[in-house]
Amino acid sequence: MEQRKYKTKQEVLIRGQEAVGKTLGEIDKTGRIATGKGAVGTVIEESWFGYKPNSKPAPDFEEAGVELKVTPYRQTPRGILAKERLVCDMLNYEEEYGKTFETSAFWTKCACMLLMSYEHKDGVPKVDFTIDKAVLFQFPDEDLEVIRNDWKVLMDKIKAGQAHLISEGDTMYLAACPKGRNSQDTRSQPFSPIPAMKRAYSLKSSYMTQILRRYIFGDEPCEKIIKDPAALRSTSFEDWFSAKVRPYTGMSRTELKAQLDVKTNAKNLNELLVSAMLGVKGHLSKTEEFQKAGIQLKAITVEVDGSIEQNVSFPKMDFCAMMNETWEESTLYNLLAPTKFLFVIFQKTEDGECYFQRIKFWNIPADDLEEVHRVWQRTVDTLREGVHIWKDASGRNRNNLPKASESRVAHVRPHGRDSTDTAPLPTGGSMTKQCFWLNNSYVAEQIKEV
Repeated sequence: MEQRKYKTKQEVLIRGQEAVGKTLGEIDKTGRIATGKGAVGTVIEESWFGYKPNSKPAPDFEEAGVELKVTPYRQTPRGILAKERLVCDMLNYEEEYGKTFETSAFWTKCACMLLMSYEHKDGVPKVDFTIDKAVLFQFPDEDLEVIRNDWKVLMDKIKAGQAHLISEGDTMYLAACPKGRNSQDTRSQPFSPIPAMKRAYSLKSSYMTQILRRYIFGDEPCEKIIKDPAALRSTSFEDWFSAKVRPYTGMSRTELKAQLDVKTNAKNLNELLVSAMLGVKGHLSKTEEFQKAGIQLKAITVEVDGSIEQNVSFPKMDFCAMMNETWEESTLYNLLAPTKFLFVIFQKTEDGECYFQRIKFWNIPADDLEEVHRVWQRTVDTLREGVHIWKDASGRNRNNLPKASESRVAHVRPHGRDSTDTAPLPTGGSMTKQCFWLNNSYVAEQIKEV
């Protein structure tokens, strides 16, 4: 197909919508669909819109001011979920810090996007995937304020000579995702001699899930924490949130329940109390901002001696699937690296009452993420070589997967219903289902006041 010019947003949209209902096999005229990762977007570019993929800083349809993005999703029992983050453009440490948000590579490319979606089905050939929607998307004002601050967080790290410490969890919606072959694929940074991992601007998969649900499939919006986007023009979401709950510091749960008119002793009482502090009627975890940012709320009670009981756990491992993963594309990495946690911290006193101490937004530091990488790699190596299982003197099953005593950050331990809840091993046989945990002693370190 010969190169075609699209001069207006409407022309781009009309052409995109003409692809709805067509399979990728019907669209592909070059055989590009068989070339591997990234092939779907290239097929749409070349065979449908008639232009050659390029690395120019301008949007794909330069005259129209529109960037083309093809995004897959899955249908799950929890509804539509974006299959992956949306990668936008490379982050050039040497150049980006000197720009404004409006002149950044991200905004230059993605201020307006044609989003074309298709459902990914495991076991179905790519040629049979069908384009089902094509919409023009521009960021709503409330999202744009958060994204501006995300961009500033990334630029501040570069200016501080900390590009090598950037993590996807540093930000809410706009992240800097790994874009090299592995963690050793690096580039220089301007304010430090330490090489930094090659990264690209991306929209988190949690954000893309909400964009798909709301703007492509028309779901009703979730309850918002921030009612007026202007509230974030001079502060970050995290600082705004902290300021709202600060007046309640030092109050007991009994006092908070009375003042906030919370009439329950439910297991998630601490979450409900913080929701009430913010004027949120439902659960914090169900609000628009928490859903878009993928924020995980963890209520933590600090014991009288300063210890905590709570470990932070992750979903059960698929032992066999782990054999085919790399660290940067592993299930654990994608559950931990992009995630921002909200720790809601209560202090227990000797009389048994709990007092609201503070909240803390947290994401795992880059160095500690590398330690989790080590634990993950040892787990994979052990699974590959064959797990050793034996009974101790008390008759309990033991194994040689990583223990809490081996790492200050993370370990592996069972997460099944009981000893009969098992999963197959790659070397044959099965064992009790396991998952990765952040050590409770490590979490206690992270929530200490500085």
